[in-house]
Parts: sequence; structure tokens; C-alpha cells
Amino acid sequence: MQRRLVMVTNDDSVQSRGIAQLAEAVSKYADVIVVAPDAPQSATALSLTFHKPLRVAKVNMGKTECFAVSGSPGDCVMIGVNKLLPRRPDLIVSGVNAGDNNSYQDVFASGTVAAALEAAITGIPAIAFSMQLLDEEMASFELEKIDFSRAAYVAAEIARDVLENGMPEGAELLNVNFPSKMDARSQIVLTQLARRKYTDGVLVRKDPHGRNYYWLFGERLPQFQANTDAEAVLVHRRVSITPLSLNMSGPITASLKGLRERVQERIAKSRPHEPRLAK
Repeated sequence: MQRRLVMVTNDDSVQSRGIAQLAEAVSKYADVIVVAPDAPQSATALSLTFHKPLRVAKVNMGKTECFAVSGSPGDCVMIGVNKLLPRRPDLIVSGVNAGDNNSYQDVFASGTVAAALEAAITGIPAIAFSMQLLDEEMASFELEKIDFSRAAYVAAEIARDVLENGMPEGAELLNVNFPSKMDARSQIVLTQLARRKYTDGVLVRKDPHGRNYYWLFGERLPQFQANTDAEAVLVHRRVSITPLSLNMSGPITASLKGLRERVQERIAKSRPHEPRLAK
């Protein structure tokens, strides 16, 4: 019987320790091929590169076949699935990201989650894995020293379950977040997305020529809604599994129908002049 095939990607690049440890852990249960950005692509969301060519290079990752792509995580999924992999993968996993991806704020911005979203759009089961970093770890810029092995071990067990039992009912992808320095006692909880994780801030400074430049930032909120991913990971230090669906459509309500009818009526009454065609 043919082994399952899992594609591993991320937004921290092929040099990330998190992706190497995730690929190694998942390889116990499936054939693994890594297709990931050749440079960090954090906060690129689901961007795709249509305005310039992309380059792909094979790089060394021990026994794991690995391709580095000069693009976004979404690009990696598109190129990997359609050109680089020998067949359609049974699962795509993204991570383990250096830094948690909790709340709508993170999910809509994250390249790690975006790779899983791109996979889910094509109908491939997908899981995004991220691990909280302590403030001193983020400030040190020594991400190569961070140990993702415990998170990768749990991630592989989650991936194994999806390979064996399919994506849980109602979910098209899973967003999984680990607390920093987790251990065997770390509980797994099922959560919903928090709405916000940060306050919004913009710093205004001047460059050497006296012109303003702007630096976006956010400070973490002191508390979060109950039963959300941010509360589970950042407050209670638990592993959070959040089911995500691609259906972002809201309900067609009476008030929405009223909007349509009022606008339609105003348009019909206005009878705007059609532009004249050049002779």
C-alpha cells in the first residue's frame, strides 16, 4: 500500500528550525516533501505572485526532499501541488511557526495560516501549526536556538489523526497553537477564534531628511474572551485547536434585502445618461 504524502510549508522559510522539526516528526507517518519560501514571509497573508517570475531551488534538509521558492506561502502551495509534488498530497501542514497565530487579527495576516487556507481552497485537508514565543525570545533574534521538538511531536500526532480519520466534520482546515515551553502535561482544548489580540498603534518618526515615516505595531491585550484560542494559549498555556471554515458569507437578512431594494429603486429613478460612443 502506498504511503500517504504530506507537503510541509511555512512562512518562516526553509531555514527555519520549526519546519525541519515538523517535517521530521510527520515523516514517521507519511512521505514528506517540503516546499517553503526561500526567505521569511511573515504577515504576507494569502498573497500570490502574478507580477514577476518565481524561482525554485532544491536545498538540503537531510533525508527530506526540500524545495525553496522565491515567493509567498500561497505561492509555495500552488507551485508544490501543481508542479513539484509527484501526486496530489493527502495533507498539507504549515509551520511550526515562530510565534502564535491566535485571533482574527493573526489569522487574516498570517502567512502560516494562509498556506493552509490556499490548500483548503483547492480541497486538500490542511493544518496550520504555530508556537508562542516569549518576549525575550522574540527580542533576541536567535530563533535558530528555539526548540520546536515537543510542538512538532504533538503536531505530527494531530496530522496522523487527520490522515487516518479525515478532517473533523464542519472544518476545512485546523489552526493549532502551542504555548511556549510546552511539556507532556500541556492540555489540548478546542476553541473559537478571538476577535482581537492586539491594540492598534502607529509610530510617526522622521528620517534623516526630515520626512515622516510610519511604523505599525500593536500591544497584546491584557485579557481575552472565554473559550477562545488566545485565552487558551496566552492565559492558560494550553494547546489550542480551532476549526476553520472557508464560508465567510453572512446571512441574507431582511435589512440587507431592504438595502438592495432602496438602492435599486434610486437607480431606476435616476436614469443616468449612458456615455456616448465615439464616432
